[in-house]
Amino acid sequence: MAYRMLRVASLPAVLIGLLGCGGPVTGPPPQTEVRMVEEELHGVTVQDPFRWLEDGESPESRQWVRKQSAYSAKYLDQVASRERIRTRMTQILRSGSISTPVEAGGRYFYSRRDDDQDQPVVYMRESVRGEDEALLDPNAMGGDGTTTVDWYVPSKDGKMLAYGKSTEGTETSTMYILDIESGNHFDDVFPKVRFANPQWMKDGSGFFYSRPRDVDSIGPGEELYDRRVYFHKLGRHYEQDPVVFGDGLEKAHIPDGILSDNERYLMLDTFLGWGRNHLYVRNLSTDRTVTIAEDGEFSYVGEILGDTLYLLTNADAPRYRVVAVDLRNPQRSSWKTVVPESEAVIEFASIAGRRLFAGRMRDAHSELYSYALDGSDERRIHLPGLGTVGGFSSKHSTGEAFFSYSSFVRAPTIFRIEEPESEPVRWEGIEAPVDSDAFEVRQVFYPSKDGTRIPMYLIAKHGTPSDGSVPGLLYGYGGFNIALTPSYATWIFPWIEAGNLLAIANLRGGSEYGEEWHRAGMLGNKQNVFDDFIAAGEYLKAEGLVDPDRLVIHGRSNGGLLVGAALTQRPDLWRAAVSGVPLLDMLRYDKFRMAKLWVSEYGSADDPEGFQWLHAYSPYHRVEEGVDYPATLIYTADSDSRVDPMHARKMVARLQAATGGDAPILLRYEESAGHGRGKPLRKIVDEWADIWSFIFAQT
Repeated sequence: MAYRMLRVASLPAVLIGLLGCGGPVTGPPPQTEVRMVEEELHGVTVQDPFRWLEDGESPESRQWVRKQSAYSAKYLDQVASRERIRTRMTQILRSGSISTPVEAGGRYFYSRRDDDQDQPVVYMRESVRGEDEALLDPNAMGGDGTTTVDWYVPSKDGKMLAYGKSTEGTETSTMYILDIESGNHFDDVFPKVRFANPQWMKDGSGFFYSRPRDVDSIGPGEELYDRRVYFHKLGRHYEQDPVVFGDGLEKAHIPDGILSDNERYLMLDTFLGWGRNHLYVRNLSTDRTVTIAEDGEFSYVGEILGDTLYLLTNADAPRYRVVAVDLRNPQRSSWKTVVPESEAVIEFASIAGRRLFAGRMRDAHSELYSYALDGSDERRIHLPGLGTVGGFSSKHSTGEAFFSYSSFVRAPTIFRIEEPESEPVRWEGIEAPVDSDAFEVRQVFYPSKDGTRIPMYLIAKHGTPSDGSVPGLLYGYGGFNIALTPSYATWIFPWIEAGNLLAIANLRGGSEYGEEWHRAGMLGNKQNVFDDFIAAGEYLKAEGLVDPDRLVIHGRSNGGLLVGAALTQRPDLWRAAVSGVPLLDMLRYDKFRMAKLWVSEYGSADDPEGFQWLHAYSPYHRVEEGVDYPATLIYTADSDSRVDPMHARKMVARLQAATGGDAPILLRYEESAGHGRGKPLRKIVDEWADIWSFIFAQT
């Protein structure tokens, strides 16, 4: 296969005219040198012309990135609507964010971002309606606005706060302990823990937590490898902490400990892959550990009340059920079903007082129920429309509970349930500068290639025509047991406010219909996800919902892989493609950063069967010489600890070299940023200004 060094990237004259004088005309992209690597994998010769771009720290790669960034900036800077988009995104994002509170010792802890703040601030209230006291303000911690508090856990008496802090979007948390009473920090500091999940003892003397076994030896993005559960006593150096659990585990298996309220039991969870774990419970008074589940095929998520483990599981119930396990008699034959499986998937179960709350998902939107602890007395809790329940937090001792509720066009509201039998009341919320009533959110169903019925949300202004005249944006994810439900999305408003259609497809690989739906889109079934997405595009055109010549696709992370596959498998179907922080070289993805953890979802090219799956769809390897590829923007970030930016670098080089058309192929490469978490407000605004400028220039 030949690779050209140069392609002319320009827009048709008619579109330049529509954009006004000075439309995006950039000339050819920077040249990229081919250094062909050929290797034989399981009897197949695989070519890799741009492997040298995998080394992101080499001077030549850095120089290549600088040239590509300048090329992309020249294009995007000429889009006439860019500053209007930036202004609108700033207005919307200034409305801020809010989390559900956690109660400890009568105090309430939550985070909120206001106005122009780059990062959320952690607040405390002395009572549920008390005044806010700022405990941790990362905006005042110096730096360039990328310092963030990744997570926090108060002690049981509310007098101390363990929290993780990171910079530049790395998510590589260092854990600190704040003495709330004095405002001072303890000397106890824990580097590279990512999420330690500290489980405080009631007397505040210490906590169980998880971290890498050898902190000094791990590299960027490897904080989840080779972990153990430890016990830390305040004042002791973390290197002296004894191991509680995890010796002998595979490096990619992630152990965690959860302490029961009565401190009698420590639940020990080992993550094996999305939707799969082992579960054990240790009696701390006898030091005896019992096995709850060790099949390695299903999910087991538990909460202990007294001597009973309430377990949410998809074992023998693909859409999940809740069972009660007597920890004095824990064998599976003695498990009692409390909430049985039904058509709606049970997403979470949580105990408040003497009630069990269960969040269900029906056709990719939320329902909320409560039950007596034996499963009787079912009560459906009223929710304000088609939306998503998130962040449910509750207390065994008080019966109080909180949850967040939002929809695509309505900002999050935090609701409080004072007593298990009471109706939710508004606690706090976000006032967004959008007219939510101006938009219609409806759900349609369409057939995929194999006839599977796929749900899809359509969001547009009321009265948007269905005559094939409207530009459309199709968004998807499809993987890791994650559902795309109607939760507030600040990024969508520049598009739908302009009178365009947004479609969000609920593809296989997610959790929308339980574990069977997930497994239908993973490993050797991954092509189903791409077929579902392509079928969504065909449906939108066939039904006259979008202009056939102005349909754009977008996805992030695993969704960026989705866009890469759709782009290479059906380049004729899309006007433009936007792929964010993507995986694109699927034959080598698991050799970089934390991606070994995803082998259970994708497979590995080291395995002959996995190679066949991955080679069949790997976007980087499916690029063909002379194909007229649509306009493409691939965006990534230098400090991404999840997906190595080498994917974006190599794919941009290969598309630019191979495309037979004149549509632009652009790279947006951000420094001092990661996969998305911890990104400061100004960087979020800049990112979306560039994404929407690119999309509007094409449509």
